Amino acid sequence: MKPLPTNVEGVLFDLDGTLLDSAPDLHAALVAYCAEVGAPAPDYAPVRNVVSRGSRAILRCAFDENDAALLARMPRYLELYQGMLATHTRPFDGIAPLLEGIESRGQRWGIVTNKPGFLTEELIARMDWDLRASAVVCGDTLPVKKPDPAPVQLACERAGVAPAHSVFVGDDARDVEAGRAAGLYTVAVRWGYLDGGDPDSWGADAVIDHPQQLADLLGLQVAA
Repeated sequence: MKPLPTNVEGVLFDLDGTLLDSAPDLHAALVAYCAEVGAPAPDYAPVRNVVSRGSRAILRCAFDENDAALLARMPRYLELYQGMLATHTRPFDGIAPLLEGIESRGQRWGIVTNKPGFLTEELIARMDWDLRASAVVCGDTLPVKKPDPAPVQLACERAGVAPAHSVFVGDDARDVEAGRAAGLYTVAVRWGYLDGGDPDSWGADAVIDHPQQLADLLGLQVAA
């Protein structure tokens, strides 16, 4: 584990699999879509594993089709998902006090996700985070997504924090790649979806098992 940068100004997070456990609703939407089209629905576990890769990968759990066919299915799937967006989605254990601890220190936090903006904005509003996050950069905010560093760099600009004094936290190798290329200290989390990968192999500056460990790393006093 590498030491944190001095004078941390901000912490940026991936959304699905890092801050929020959204897989139950993403799976439920797929089950509903499969029922509509008369296809067998996949089990929860394989869907959870690919959530970080987005809707196309989720649909591929049920449909062995090419990208064009999956893209044609996506609008209806996302429509169903939007209708149940926050039914079962919740912050992972320890996230709420971690965010409160960051705020109490006077530091800023934000979100960099590959999730489309219309879903991201509604979801964070339902979590009551829309007025708390200093920056939110979505999958369609820019022409590029993670692992490109541009979304992370934009989030730093919007939050008013220097990359060299900021941290990026995620549950996918692309998060680590984007954060490192943008010049942030990178943290990989083991509680997320991981896309079948091993966080210890991603080259992150730190790998953690629980949000409390990030609070400890940042020197925050948070409620248990």
